[in-house]
Amino acid sequence: MQRSKIRRQIAEDFEVLEDIANFIDDHTKLGWRYQFVKILEEFKIALLHELDYQREASNLAVLAENLKEFPRIQVPLPVLDYTTRSVLTMDYIEGTKITSLSPLARLDIDGEALAEELFRAYLKQVLVDGLFHADPHPGNMFLTSDGRVALLDLGMVGHITPGMQENLLKLLLAVSEGNSEEAVEVVLRISETRDDFNEADFRRKIGQLVSEQRDNTLQEADVGRTLLIVGKNAGDTGLIVPSELTMLGKTLLQLDEIGKTLAPDFNPNASVRRNVSEILTRRVWKNASPGKLMGALLEMKDFVGGLPGRVNKILDAAANAELELKIKAPETTHLLNGFQKIANRITTGLILAALIVGASLLMQVQTSFEIFGYPGFAILCFIAAASGGAWLVLSILAQDHRDKRKSRH
Repeated sequence: MQRSKIRRQIAEDFEVLEDIANFIDDHTKLGWRYQFVKILEEFKIALLHELDYQREASNLAVLAENLKEFPRIQVPLPVLDYTTRSVLTMDYIEGTKITSLSPLARLDIDGEALAEELFRAYLKQVLVDGLFHADPHPGNMFLTSDGRVALLDLGMVGHITPGMQENLLKLLLAVSEGNSEEAVEVVLRISETRDDFNEADFRRKIGQLVSEQRDNTLQEADVGRTLLIVGKNAGDTGLIVPSELTMLGKTLLQLDEIGKTLAPDFNPNASVRRNVSEILTRRVWKNASPGKLMGALLEMKDFVGGLPGRVNKILDAAANAELELKIKAPETTHLLNGFQKIANRITTGLILAALIVGASLLMQVQTSFEIFGYPGFAILCFIAAASGGAWLVLSILAQDHRDKRKSRH
């Protein structure tokens, strides 16, 4: 049951946190690099979803259906007649927290088989279903009286698009195989780059990290921790990784702890390699659904039907010398403006240099008009050159400062 007035209290807390995050992003290099406002916004959305118990009941039902093929995994079903937005009623599960099991109790269970099936179930959730239990900490994992693992508290779930699933599968496989080059390419493909991105430094850090992961012993192998460090190194070198990568790393980190509690010699890297072929097969069959096949056939029909007409138009245009090739360059205006600023500064510098040279020559010409005992026109040229030089330096510094602030935002 949800506490009364908890929504209002959370809303007030987030107002304060948003002010702090905005201040950090605007005034610190750390905030500019990691974008705390975006992180806080994602956390806010996740927390608000956790407060909606009807959404959690729906997650329970969907996950139970997705994992019904795993006999050692249990998900409690909701009792919809007694569930509201603030009250959640579900099946009662009797069991013990996995981390509370005594060494003697572990002798009565097949820990290796439980850990393997649990990891397989999560790989299916993430890389096939696109919906996964994103908070598998020890308090949400029970060992039931009949020796199954029960997944509790589905307020926090992760959603992954098919395109992101493909990239995460490649990244997991690259990390488990110790292929640093492939891991780097996948992270670059799914991330946004900032102006200060240092690709060489990023490649060096990821290469060292993946190599260490490959050389670890079974007890030290930790794919979740590796993904989180990949995300941190990306941020340090100027990349903005998607939130799905961070959430997957956190989930697998918690899962690694559960797996090694059940079976101290359990190797998550080896589990990824063992199950990758099955995952790929499932993804192929999922993409080969009747609806998607019909959609592909309709697109092929439109393409084949319109192909002769398009070819005729291209050939006619080529025969009449009307074929044009247009290239859209989004940064052309920005580059031209930059070149214009450079040209203006060079021209101003040349004019100021000419004034100085002219003043030096005029110093040798005696005139009746004098300033401080020197020829007046020469002194005026010197004053104009000095004023123009000071203005040019100040304008350059001001423009550089504005550009730096703009790039941070």
